[in-house]
Amino acid sequence: MSVLLSARGLRIAFGGLKAADGIDLDVMEGEFLAIIGPNGAGKTTFINMATGYLRPQAGSITYDGQPILGLKPRRIVKAGIARSFQLPQLFTEHTVLENAALAIAARAGPWAPLAPLLQRRFRAEAEELLDRFGLLPLADRRADALNEGARKLADIAMAVALKPRLLLMDEPTSGVASAEKMAVVETLTRVLRDSRVTAVFVEHDMEVVARFADRVAVWGQGKIMALGPPQQILNDPAVLRDVIGVAPVGDGAGTGKEGAHAAT
Repeated sequence: MSVLLSARGLRIAFGGLKAADGIDLDVMEGEFLAIIGPNGAGKTTFINMATGYLRPQAGSITYDGQPILGLKPRRIVKAGIARSFQLPQLFTEHTVLENAALAIAARAGPWAPLAPLLQRRFRAEAEELLDRFGLLPLADRRADALNEGARKLADIAMAVALKPRLLLMDEPTSGVASAEKMAVVETLTRVLRDSRVTAVFVEHDMEVVARFADRVAVWGQGKIMALGPPQQILNDPAVLRDVIGVAPVGDGAGTGKEGAHAAT
């Protein structure tokens, strides 16, 4: 696999808090990379820097070999990087279908029609996208009437509508009921892998990480404390007890309440 996103020497501090203290990380094309760690470790800060919402005080970020530091978020999206937020960014007064069509129209550029649903091509693509996410039965429902799992999927569907090569997701299962969490992650994983989208996701549920990540990066105090396959990371007592504060998955915590909701 080739390197798609590369960060070198990223540093940023807020007052006395070092949110990034020399971060070096390569994201390989085609992989699902999970970022775990306690609150305040700098996980979301990394996503914000990689997507143009925050500029580091030192360091560099390249995407597909090209520097992207200093580019505005819209330029970064156009380059092929999209993101989703911890709180879904949906137009709550619009239907699920309208939200998808608006995202498709945004990809088409500023000269796209203001009423995208009047354009057959936007509507057809939006319906196909929702079908892939299992949301087509909810197409005519307002976004504010969805449960949290459907809201998360709709939000990520809008990001996928931008046709990225790399998608960064900030806690895609946050707020999703335990009973539907795995179904939500299975759906988004299937869609992203079928679309050949590389994914980086911040996650607090260790069962989700163990099941869906190809690699895991452990954040702590603005540094990457460990990096490797989930079988290694989630069974490393030092990493889990000192950084995350839970027992290894192999000790039975990964499928119990403590392991499944680590660092929340």
